[in-house]
Amino acid sequence: MINQFKQKMNTLLITSCISGLTICSMTVNAQENPPAQSPTSIEVKADTVLPSQTIINDEATLVGPVQITEKIYHKTIFSLLGKPKYPDEFDHLDYANPKAPKGGTIKLAELGTFDNFNRYASRGAPEKNSGSLYDTLFTNLADDITSFYPLIATSVTYSDNYRWAEVTINPNARFQDGKPITAHDVEFTFHKFMTEGVPQYRLYNQNITVKALDDYHVRIDLPESNREKLLSFVGNMPVIPQHFWQNHNFSEPITTPPVGSGPYFISDYKMGHYVVYQRNPNYWASNLPINKGMNNFDEKRIEYYMDSSISLEAFKAGEYDLRGEGQPKNWFTQYQGQYFDSNDIIKQEKPIQTAVDTKWLAFNLKKDLFNDVKVREAITLAFDFQWLNHAFYYDSYKRPYSFFENTIYAAIGTPSDQELKWLNQYKDIIPEQSFDDAFYISKSDGFGFNRDNLLKATDLLKQAGWIIKGGKLVNAKTNQPFEFELVTYLGDDVKYATPFQKNLARLGITMKIVSLDYAQFTRRLRERDYDMMPRNYGAKNYPSSDLMILWGSEYLNSSWNASGLHNQAIDGIIAEITRNLENESELIPLGRALDRILTHEYPMIPMWYNSNTYYAYWNKFGQPAVHPAYAIGIDSWWYDADKANSLTKNRKH
Repeated sequence: MINQFKQKMNTLLITSCISGLTICSMTVNAQENPPAQSPTSIEVKADTVLPSQTIINDEATLVGPVQITEKIYHKTIFSLLGKPKYPDEFDHLDYANPKAPKGGTIKLAELGTFDNFNRYASRGAPEKNSGSLYDTLFTNLADDITSFYPLIATSVTYSDNYRWAEVTINPNARFQDGKPITAHDVEFTFHKFMTEGVPQYRLYNQNITVKALDDYHVRIDLPESNREKLLSFVGNMPVIPQHFWQNHNFSEPITTPPVGSGPYFISDYKMGHYVVYQRNPNYWASNLPINKGMNNFDEKRIEYYMDSSISLEAFKAGEYDLRGEGQPKNWFTQYQGQYFDSNDIIKQEKPIQTAVDTKWLAFNLKKDLFNDVKVREAITLAFDFQWLNHAFYYDSYKRPYSFFENTIYAAIGTPSDQELKWLNQYKDIIPEQSFDDAFYISKSDGFGFNRDNLLKATDLLKQAGWIIKGGKLVNAKTNQPFEFELVTYLGDDVKYATPFQKNLARLGITMKIVSLDYAQFTRRLRERDYDMMPRNYGAKNYPSSDLMILWGSEYLNSSWNASGLHNQAIDGIIAEITRNLENESELIPLGRALDRILTHEYPMIPMWYNSNTYYAYWNKFGQPAVHPAYAIGIDSWWYDADKANSLTKNRKH
C-alpha cells in the first residue's frame, strides 16, 4: 500500500530486482545542459580515474596534463529527460509542508499474506512494503519522476562517454542501528545482488563493476557507453548493510526484520497478518530538502486481508484509514453510508491523463496450444470487453490498444515512413498486420452476444487447424481437445472469468478457472507453470531499456515477460531504442514500430484500465495545499488529532 500510493498513477513497480530499469517519465527532450562554451569545462581521457577531491562546481578541474577527449560532469541533481524541476539549492518540495507536525498512526491494508521480510528473495511471499526499509543513493520525486535527487549520496561525477561514474557518499548517512553507510556497503550491495539476486539483475548488469575507492567514494564502470543505464543505475541503487547481510543469503527469505536505512523500521508484526513500521526518530536524512515535511506519521500499521470485499468492509468500519479502489462497481455502489454522508470518509476521484497501468491476460507461449497467432487472436475476440464494462464496471474502464497507452509512442493509423524504415528490416518475421492500421479489436454490441467477433474467431480457428466435433473444438490432425487453464489470484476480482469462459465454450473451447492464494500464484508465475494468467503491465511514459527485461530474448527466465514473446525484430528495435533515448525524432517512430509488432503478435489479451484514480480516506489527516502530479502524496500527509477526535464514530465512544 505504501509503495502503491507513493507512485500510484505512473510507476512500474519492480518487486524482484533493482537498477535503472523502471523509470517513468513525461515526454521531454534529454540533454546534459552544460554551458555552451564554458571556460571551466575540461575534457579528459576516457580511462581516467578521477580523484573526487579534484571535482568542483558542475564541471571538473584535473591536476596534471591530460589528453582532451572527454567532458566531465559533476551533478548533485541530474535528470534522464530534460531539466530537473528543483535547483541544487532548494529548501523543500512544493508538495510538502516543512512545518507539518509529527505523530500519530496511519493504518493501511494489503491483500494477500507474507512469510518474510526480504523483498528481494527468490522465493516466499515477502511483506509487500519491506523494500522501503532501504534508502537509495538518489531518489525520484512524486512531482519529478525523471530526475534524481541526493539521498545517501551527495553528488555524482561522470563523463559524456557514459562508461563510468564516481558517487560521493554523505558522511552523515547512517543505517537504522547507527552504523555509518559507506562506499564499502555500496560495493557489497552490488556484489550481493550479482551473486545472490534474481537472474535478470545479473544478466542486465553483467560486466559492470562497482568499487569503493575509499570510505565515501565509489566508482561504477560499464563495459560500453550507455547514458540511461549508467544514470539509472546510480540513481536507483539501494544500499544494504554489509554488517547485517554478510551473514545472510540474500536470495532466501528472512523471518526477522533486517537492519534498514530508511525513515521507518519494523517494530511489530504478526507473520501473515500485520506489520508496523515505526518512524526512526534518529533518521539522519530527515532534514534533507527532499524529506522536510515528509514521513510525518510515527507509525504505519499495515493489515493483511485475504479477500477484497472483506477488506472494503473493514475500511468502512474504520479498521484502516486509506483505500484505493480498483473496481468501479464498488466505487459507485459500496462507498456510501453514514460515515460518507457525514464526511468522516472523504472520496476522491481524479482523471488519469498520463501513462497508466493496464491489465491483460497473458498467454504462455511456451504452450504449444498457443503457438499460432491466429489462435491467440481468436481467443482475444472471445473476450467481450464492452459487455463486461457495462455489466460489471459502470462503463468506467477503457480498453488498452497499446503497450504505450496514453502516450505519443502508441501506434496510430498506418505506419509512417520512419516507422517503415524499422519494420521493413524484419518484414519476414513480423505479423503482416504490423504494416496495416494500428492494433484494434472490433467492439461488440455490448449486450452479451458478441456474435460478429465469435464468427470471426471461428474462422481463425478453422484456418489454424481446429474443427468442431461433438460440440468440442479439436485439432483436425491429432484430435486433441482445445482445453486450458486460467490461473487467477484468490483475492482478485474475477467476475470477468465466467462470462469469458462461456464465450469460449460457444467456440467449443474448455477453459478451467483455477484460483490460488498469493504464495501459490507467485510460485506458478515464477516457474511459468500456467496456460493463461492475468498480469498488470506497468505504465510506460516513454520507451527505455527496461523493455529488454519485459520483451528481450535474453530475459525469458524473467517473470516480467509473462507471455514469453520474443524474436529478432523485438530485440533489434529495443536495441535501437536504447541508442536513441535522447533523440525524440527517432524515439517516437521506434516506439510506435515496436508497439505494432507487440500488439499484432497477440501475446496478451487487453482487458482494461481505469480512466480515473479512485481512493477514499478517513478525515483525520492534514494535507499540503499542493498535491504532486504523479502520486496521491500520503508521505506528505500528517495526523490531525482534532479531526480524528471529531469523527462521528469517535464521538460515540
